[in-house]
Amino acid sequence: MLNFEFKNPTKILFGKGEIAKISKEIPKNAKILMVYGGGSIKSNGVYDQVKSALDGHELHEFGGVPANPEYEVLVEALAVIKEKNIDYLLAVGGGSVIDGVKFLSAAAKYEGTPWEILTKPVRTFEGEGLPFGSILTMPATGSEMNSGYVISRRETNEKLSSGGPGLFPEFSVLDPEVIQSIPKRQIANGIADAYTHVLEQYMTAPSSADLQERIAESILISLQNAAPKVMSDEFDYDAAGNYMWCCTMALNGLIQKGVITDWAVHAMGHELTAYFGIDHARTLAVIAPSHYRYNFEDKKGKLAQYAERVWNVTEGTLEEKAEAGIKKLEEFFHSLEIQTKLSYYTQEYLNTAERVEKAFTERNWLGLGEYKKLTPKDAFKIVEMSY
Repeated sequence: MLNFEFKNPTKILFGKGEIAKISKEIPKNAKILMVYGGGSIKSNGVYDQVKSALDGHELHEFGGVPANPEYEVLVEALAVIKEKNIDYLLAVGGGSVIDGVKFLSAAAKYEGTPWEILTKPVRTFEGEGLPFGSILTMPATGSEMNSGYVISRRETNEKLSSGGPGLFPEFSVLDPEVIQSIPKRQIANGIADAYTHVLEQYMTAPSSADLQERIAESILISLQNAAPKVMSDEFDYDAAGNYMWCCTMALNGLIQKGVITDWAVHAMGHELTAYFGIDHARTLAVIAPSHYRYNFEDKKGKLAQYAERVWNVTEGTLEEKAEAGIKKLEEFFHSLEIQTKLSYYTQEYLNTAERVEKAFTERNWLGLGEYKKLTPKDAFKIVEMSY
């Protein structure tokens, strides 16, 4: 097991009716900016619950943060923060809204151009950003219990990430009942996103960190078990709760400690979202199978372990089990009605591999993956395999 440090300061308020408790988590004299997305919180009852809970607080609002939070929109929110002298942020939404609030937290006190936070990137340490909490309405990204974020910039077709130990939410509310109002496509995306988060921390090489390995496998199995229940038209509170908690546990930092991690799938997937606007989770499903086939020799030990422990594949050679693991992964994505080829999502895919190679080269991303040896030319080949 590798050396590691672990600190996660986020307080979780889990379960039905927990939104009512947020008034105890936010200082009474705070000037709060509630940030949300397209307005679904006004139709599913969450908005009214927040307003009721914060009755008596000074509360301002900023809505319209899109999926894949856009820099241009967040700059408008940043202007509101400065105009109203906001000193506390509240994200009410899914990972996009929470990521956007993390960026705002970091940018509010940053003296340079806000985009520099992502291009340098600038890590935000404890006490350097505005404090914030979150109310999760779309389980997927795990942003409610970690300190990283990803922001898109439409004018440059970039999607970049940053973070820092000062960007954990002070608290996050997880109420499984919100899942009742989420469209099935978005639930499928959430499952695929969380599933791939686990794979990025697990699908590397066999590790001596047995507990992390077993926890990662348990999250994968729990997501597989919950998937048909949360995709059903009939609401299942327990399944919704398991799904929501799996998404949080997939990326709260625990399972990556003591092991090597990959994240090359995300790096390539982010490019597809930036170029074509494809849902983030679906870009991961496009890239992951090709990534594992291209890096088969390095990953076959873990792929076989995945097949055995997660899918109960017991027969065959190491290589046969490893290939079975990739096929099982593809089948799982397909069971969510998520396609795994780029050509399904766009007819303008033919030069995508070149664009990815060029972007990685220009950013000096010359060594990605768990061994830092995946070059821009390798990324070209993986993306090309994904057509």
